[in-house]
Amino acid sequence: MPNEEKLHDPWLVAAWPGMSGVAISAGYYLMAKLGMHLLIEFPAAEFFDLEHIEVKDGLIVSRRLPRSRLFLWNDPNKQHDLIVFIGEAQPPVKGAAFCRRLIEEAKLLGVTRVFTFAAMATQMRPKNPSRVFGAAIERDTLAQFKQLDLNLLESGTISGLNGVLLGMAAGSGLAGGCLLGEIPHVFSQIPFPKASLAVLEFFSVMAGIELDLDELQTHAKNVEKTLEDFLVRMEHTVENIEPEQRHALQSTAESNPVRLGQKERQNIDHLFQVAREDKSRAYELKQELDRLGVFGEFEDRFLDLFK
Repeated sequence: MPNEEKLHDPWLVAAWPGMSGVAISAGYYLMAKLGMHLLIEFPAAEFFDLEHIEVKDGLIVSRRLPRSRLFLWNDPNKQHDLIVFIGEAQPPVKGAAFCRRLIEEAKLLGVTRVFTFAAMATQMRPKNPSRVFGAAIERDTLAQFKQLDLNLLESGTISGLNGVLLGMAAGSGLAGGCLLGEIPHVFSQIPFPKASLAVLEFFSVMAGIELDLDELQTHAKNVEKTLEDFLVRMEHTVENIEPEQRHALQSTAESNPVRLGQKERQNIDHLFQVAREDKSRAYELKQELDRLGVFGEFEDRFLDLFK
């Protein structure tokens, strides 16, 4: 771990893929708009095992292990430097050991607060405001949540490493908590940027960070309209979809991978060049990759923009 940089009361935010992409989208947006740079990468082989291989056009394709990286933003106001952890996947069997390693590295950097982002599925409609719920590690953060009128998670569980990491942080005497953006449960497998926006709006106020959210606001409005219109049509035309039909539709979609045309690839290359020259434009690139359904194919190249 590099320790030559003098950090100012750094906070750690950890994000993994999850429901509606709430956490990972918020993490990527922070990286892009704050112009972060790569700080450290954890050795994947320590925490991940190769569980399957992939076959493409009859050939076995080498599959790399999920990557786990820390990115740094130095606060020009020297109030709170920010470290964002981006994990491509959660270790299936070594989660506690992974979280312990992450907390150890965070403490070496002088991190004082640890936050995780997550999603909370409710009966909300896409057109409704997305609320943010919170659970704190300790009473000082809880008091700050209350002061900022955050909806408190009175009871329940925080699954996966979003919760385990905070348990490790608490055991190490660190402060912080979990921020959960509200999503419609019927669209829990579809990206819902309004929840990421709500989480970042709250977090930026709490951390005292100036964050340009215009692009995410526009994206959230567009997705909100699309999902609400679809839900209205679905309510009027399909009262009940049998589980067998739903499974058949899902299988059909999964058996037809996205194939990009030459013009689409040229546009992607152009957006990469733009983002390379101006990191704040990186989220525009991510939106296009998400729209085309190919972010996984370009994820390494995307994250290399922040080296």
